[in-house]
Amino acid sequence: MRANSKNLLDAQQVDRRILALAVPALGALVAEPLFVLADTAIVGHLGTAPLAALSLASTVLMTAVGLCVFLAYATTATVARLLGAGHRDRALQAGVDGIWLALGLGAVLAAVLAVACGPLLRLLGAEPVVVDLGTTYLRASAPGLPGMLVVLAATGVLRGLQNTRTPLVVAVCGAVANAVLNWVLVYGLHLGIGGSGAGTAVAQLGMAAALGTVVVRGARRAGMSLAPRSAGILAQARHGVPLFVRTLSLRAAILLTAAVAASLGEVPLAGHQVVMAVWNLVAFALDALAIAAQALVGHSLGAGDVGAIRRLLRRTLQWGSGAGAALGVLVAASAWWFVPLFAAGHEVRVAATLGLLVCGVLMPLAGVVFMLDGVLIGAGDGPYLAWAGIGTVLVYLPAAWAVSRWAPDGAAGLAWLWVAFAGVFLGARAVTTWLRARSDAWLVTGA
Repeated sequence: MRANSKNLLDAQQVDRRILALAVPALGALVAEPLFVLADTAIVGHLGTAPLAALSLASTVLMTAVGLCVFLAYATTATVARLLGAGHRDRALQAGVDGIWLALGLGAVLAAVLAVACGPLLRLLGAEPVVVDLGTTYLRASAPGLPGMLVVLAATGVLRGLQNTRTPLVVAVCGAVANAVLNWVLVYGLHLGIGGSGAGTAVAQLGMAAALGTVVVRGARRAGMSLAPRSAGILAQARHGVPLFVRTLSLRAAILLTAAVAASLGEVPLAGHQVVMAVWNLVAFALDALAIAAQALVGHSLGAGDVGAIRRLLRRTLQWGSGAGAALGVLVAASAWWFVPLFAAGHEVRVAATLGLLVCGVLMPLAGVVFMLDGVLIGAGDGPYLAWAGIGTVLVYLPAAWAVSRWAPDGAAGLAWLWVAFAGVFLGARAVTTWLRARSDAWLVTGA
C-alpha cells in the first residue's frame, strides 16, 4: 500500500511539474502565429498582389527562422543540465553564449536575405509584381532577424531555468505590439507592405530586448561575463549542428509531402493545405509537452537522478499518448464541421475530411514521437537524433514515391499520402527514438 501511495505521489508531482512548464509554453507557442495572422489581415486589405507577396515572403522568412530553432533546443538542454548539476552561474554563462551566437547568425542571415531575396522569390516562380512586393517586405523585415533568433535563444535559456511564464508574457505583448505597429505603419503612414515588414522587425527586436534583459540580469547577479567568448559560442554552435540536421530532415519530409500532394492534382493539394494547417495547430499542444520534457529531463540528468529520469520518461510518454488520443478524437469527430470553413468545393471538403480522419487515428503515435523527441533533446542526444532524422527520411522516400505513383486521384489519394506521412514517417521516428530511449546510451549524467 505504501509503495502504491508513493508511486501515486510521484506521478502527481511529475504531472504538476509538466503542467507548470507546458501550459505557459503552449501559450507562447500559440502567440507566435498571431504575428502571421495580424500581418495577413492587415496586408490582405491592400489587395491580392500584396497578399500573395506576403504569403511567399513570409514562407522564406519563417523557413530561415525555423531552421534555427536549434538555438532554443540546444540552449534549453545545456542550461537545464547545468542547473540540475547545481551550476546556475555556468548555466547563465551558457545562455549568454547562446545569445551571442544568435546575434551573429541573425546578422549574417539578415545580410544574405536582404541581398538574395529577389532571386529567391523569382526561383519560387513568383510573378514580377509579387517579386517586387515580396522583396520590399523581406528587406524591411530582415533587420528583425537577429531579434527573432535572440528570442529563440533567450527563450531556450529561460526554459532551461524552468521559467516558461516570462516567454509567454513577452510573446503576448509582442503580438499586440506587432498588430498595432503594422496598422500604424501600413495605414497611418501609408508604407504599404514594407510597413508590415518593418513593424514585425521592430516588434521582434523589442521582444529580443525584453527576454535578453532577463537573461543578462541573471548573468550579472551570478557574476558572469557578458562579453562574447569564442570558446562558449563555438561550443553552443557545436551542440546546435546536430539539431539543425534533425530539423532539416523534418522540413525535407514536409516539403516532400507537399510535392507529392501537388503531383496528385489540384483537389488533393488543396485538401492537403487544410490538413497540414490543422496538423500544425495540434502540434503546438504536443510541442508544449515536449518542451516540458526537455527542461525536466535535462535538469534531472544534471542532478544525476537516473530514477527520476526513468519516472519522467514513463510519465511523459503517458502524457504524450493520452494527449494525442484526446486530440485525435477531437480532430476526427469535428472535421466534418470545421472543414467547410476552409474549403468551398465539395471534392476538397471530402479530401480534407478523409485526411483529417487519418490524422485523428494516428495522433496518439504523434504524441509519443513528440515526447520521445523532447526527452532525447533534453538529454543532449542531438547526434543520434540527426542520424535518426536522416534515416527516417530515407525510410519515408519509397512510401512517398509509392503514393505519387500508385495512389488514386482525389480524396483517396490524399488519405494514402497522410497514411504515408503520419504512419510511415512518424512510425519510423517512433521506432528510432523508442529504441534509443530504452537503452542507457543517452543517460549521461552530470554537468
